Amino acid sequence: MHVFERLEELSALVGREIGVSDWIEVDQSRIQAFADATEDQQWIHTDPARAAAGPFGTPIAHGFLTLSLLPRFYETGFRVAEVRMGLNYGLDRVRFPAPVPVGSRLRGRFTLKRFEAIEGGAQMTVEVSVEREGSTKPVCVAESLTRQFR
Repeated sequence: MHVFERLEELSALVGREIGVSDWIEVDQSRIQAFADATEDQQWIHTDPARAAAGPFGTPIAHGFLTLSLLPRFYETGFRVAEVRMGLNYGLDRVRFPAPVPVGSRLRGRFTLKRFEAIEGGAQMTVEVSVEREGSTKPVCVAESLTRQFR
């Protein structure tokens, strides 16, 4: 994990990669827990036997499950030592270019797109590209807007 001491260090890094997270495994129990929490029980996610005969040959994770892992990726991708609180401010341009087969390992790669000073801290737009181990195509690409406060 890359640790920045002060928010201002990031202002010079717009357009550059600022961190890469640890890997997270997406197993069937995680997929089922997400399905239960969101009441999205579509068979492509929750029925391994039926999904085996489906278009991917195995269950796949919900796109929104992949997106919901962004906070965890942030935890291990980078941090700013002086920040006492960060808030999710929203998302721009979310895409799911490839499926996440059950058993995949994912990680987030962070590129700083914008840095704006705000009262008490900064607002950052960070492109998060979620990678699947063994694949060259990302499974999710999103612009994440966060507010970081000292």
